[in-house]
Amino acid sequence: MRIGILGTGTLAAALGEGWTRAGHEIAIGGRSRDRAAELAGRLGHGARAVAPREAVTGRDAVLLAVSWDGAEDMLALAGASDGVLTGTPLIDPTNAVAHGVGTLLTGEGESMATRIAGLAPGAHVVKAFHLFPAARWTGPADGGGSRVTVAMCGDDAGALRVVGELVRGVGGAPAVLGGLDRVRQLEEVAGFVIGMAFAGFDPNSAIPQVA
Repeated sequence: MRIGILGTGTLAAALGEGWTRAGHEIAIGGRSRDRAAELAGRLGHGARAVAPREAVTGRDAVLLAVSWDGAEDMLALAGASDGVLTGTPLIDPTNAVAHGVGTLLTGEGESMATRIAGLAPGAHVVKAFHLFPAARWTGPADGGGSRVTVAMCGDDAGALRVVGELVRGVGGAPAVLGGLDRVRQLEEVAGFVIGMAFAGFDPNSAIPQVA
């Protein structure tokens, strides 16, 4: 697939590495063209650094790999308000939570995924990849460690299928929780995990092991 990545941080690098290894074509757009070029050089396999708008144009999927409070600026740089992402699966892995606390910073009843959908009219937003640290995706897709489940929310069946394939490409198992009407619940899970971890508890020990 032709995948665009907006951002040059750790998650962009980790998923970019996994997807290039799986044979996908990667275009990276960031606020800094130099940082995008540096990441593309590290990824190799034909990965290219391009302007943000080019990174989202004509792609089979786009990853918005920026911090939650940088999403609006990055989408503006990409021209999302012009409808350039219409019909494109737009992966949202952001966590709008208070650092070390885990409480959501979006408005009451609001989610980051629905906010992003409003900033990118026509895009098929899929919440995914927001629960695991970037390092989880840097190993071989078929080796080492247990297979993890990537919970996802999205309204478009085709976009969910595309993102599901990208999840499998980095060794995960996709699980659709529902549409964007349930995405705040999924984002609250991230807040729960972060809050437990910063409080010194293992989040895994707070979840029942269901047979």
